Amino acid sequence: MQLDVRELAEFYDSHLGAVARRILLRQLRLIWPNVENMRLLGFGYATPFLRPFLFEAERGVAAMPAHLGVMAWPEKKNLSTLVEEDALPFADAFFDRVLVVHCVEGAESLRPLLRQLWRVLAPEGKLLLVAPNRASLWAQVDWSPFGQGRPFSRRELEAVLRDVLFVPTAWDRALYVPPFNSRALIGTGAGWERLGQRFFPALGGVHLVEATKSLYAPVGGAPAPTGARPVQLNPLGSE
Repeated sequence: MQLDVRELAEFYDSHLGAVARRILLRQLRLIWPNVENMRLLGFGYATPFLRPFLFEAERGVAAMPAHLGVMAWPEKKNLSTLVEEDALPFADAFFDRVLVVHCVEGAESLRPLLRQLWRVLAPEGKLLLVAPNRASLWAQVDWSPFGQGRPFSRRELEAVLRDVLFVPTAWDRALYVPPFNSRALIGTGAGWERLGQRFFPALGGVHLVEATKSLYAPVGGAPAPTGARPVQLNPLGSE
């Protein structure tokens, strides 16, 4: 059973959660160093990683699936919305970048969800997916948010993506720091990351995979409910 948004927020407020956020955001930034003038979707519980990107993006939204729940974010201007996994309320090919975190491991219908993400991604857009690594310690402990739901091997994740016409183009792993909320043990996590990447690269807590949209064949994703209208997103900073 996956944690809900309240429990995930509590995790990222903890010392371990803060360390995990810094580590993952550093890796995400290496993959996406600049999203200037792009339309950005964060899907699942991606808000801990979205804020730095919002200063660059033309538009941004945090979509949270019904099984997680939703919370207002950010503080001064709400850019979050509750959605159904198999009927995203966005126009076709609307987003240039889609970041997916705390989602695929607990998705109720993974294939229809990924088909919807394929539909809303622009032809030249990129999806960046963060998913629990089956071989990691993070996937084995129930107090870890990456220990809930279904973990993946790289082969499983690649098969899932290719099945819905995403083409993986870059792979990485992160979170070698042990999942224990002890300041003395984990510190800032930087030393653990260097050690793990050098000596135990297969044991990172999460996979990070960037994928592009294949256009060789259409994906007939689940249609939006009759009468549904795409959400109109305003540029960041506008009234």
